[in-house]
Amino acid sequence: MQIVFMNQMSRNNGVSDGSTAQVWIGEEEGMWRLGWRDIEPDGHALDVDWYEGGSWQELLCVYRHQLAMKLSEGYRPVIEGIFHEPEISKGKNYSVLKLQCYSELYGSEELYTELCAWRRRKAAAGRKAPYFIASNRVLRLISAFMPQTEEELLQLPGIGANKAAEHGAEWLEMTSQVERTTTFPLDWVNDELKEDEFLSWLYKQKEHKYKQELDNYRRNRTMLRGIAEGLNLEQLSKNTGMTRRELVEQLEGLEKDGYDTEALIRLELGNLPDKELSDIWKAFEELGDTFLKPVMQRVYGEEPAVEGGLEQLYERLRLIRIRFRRQQQVQERNAG
Repeated sequence: MQIVFMNQMSRNNGVSDGSTAQVWIGEEEGMWRLGWRDIEPDGHALDVDWYEGGSWQELLCVYRHQLAMKLSEGYRPVIEGIFHEPEISKGKNYSVLKLQCYSELYGSEELYTELCAWRRRKAAAGRKAPYFIASNRVLRLISAFMPQTEEELLQLPGIGANKAAEHGAEWLEMTSQVERTTTFPLDWVNDELKEDEFLSWLYKQKEHKYKQELDNYRRNRTMLRGIAEGLNLEQLSKNTGMTRRELVEQLEGLEKDGYDTEALIRLELGNLPDKELSDIWKAFEELGDTFLKPVMQRVYGEEPAVEGGLEQLYERLRLIRIRFRRQQQVQERNAG
């Protein structure tokens, strides 16, 4: 096997124990391999294979995800830039990230639990999704810095005048019941938060991001293989464990990335009457393709009663919308 990339890693969790590691990529007869080697102070080495296969793209996804996990555990590379992406600049966003990091590591869990319970009640009363009321990050920030006035509340990233006016009084009522040991403004966080602690938290965020990318890549690969084999949505659902709705969303993403999904769309719409297809197409032309409800009401009426229910109607519209957008793109390219 030919090693095409290797980076030395070291870990220091407050005590320099001399532990080192290596991450490496190798190639042999068209097959890619990726692995991790732990090297103990006594020289003993333990190898762990992370990937073996023919896809360079999948290898990169696995590499980023696994490496982010190691970096969040305290490992640091000899050579920087190992994710092949720009490092975060130390601007305004950098300060915001530090506040988020501090709030997750040192916030009051008791107050955070109370805020989450408040959010659930508000969401239920207003029949809204909880994240429309406030994000987890906002609640974490409140639980960590415990603002006592509206002026302090507005210093937390993610809280603007509208949110403060809508929910501020209730938040401040909760924070006023808790003893606070820190102060505003929050400039002190930059000095209080240890840099390596912050970096480990950042890499933990990358770990989640790269895990999503890896899962998405593998779903796409399964979808494309199924389309090539002539499978329909029901068969793909059994193979992947995804719902039909999730599969159509994945299909939209594939089409957006430039993949040809027409074989599956043709299979699913094969029994659709020409007039119904024409009516839907015309509705997209007249109403646009951003929102599906107006198109559905134009074609099927205000209260459609069809076999399969609304879910099936929306699935049908989304499949046709993929075709419609594809044609729009072709026309735009030709016009240009």
